[in-house]
Amino acid sequence: MRITRKEVEHVATLARLKLDEEEISTFTGQMDAILSYVDTLSQLNTDGIIPTSHAVPMENAFRPDETRPSLGTENALANAPERTDDFFKVPKVIE
Repeated sequence: MRITRKEVEHVATLARLKLDEEEISTFTGQMDAILSYVDTLSQLNTDGIIPTSHAVPMENAFRPDETRPSLGTENALANAPERTDDFFKVPKVIE
């Protein structure tokens, strides 16, 4: 699959990149090489091969959800530098 200079310029415009003439020529060659390689891969016979998203089997390492008592307001605010009632007091950052 050949990629044209015009297509590279279009992709650069979509990506909001300003490319000079040398960069356009460089990227045209590089993108053409990438697309040629992908085209080669698409010619492989993949019948009977199960699609995967990882090269090695993955399994969830998280623990199951379980209900537990909450931390509680007093414990949560115990080390707060300042507090107002049951809330953290922080400096105003928006005028």
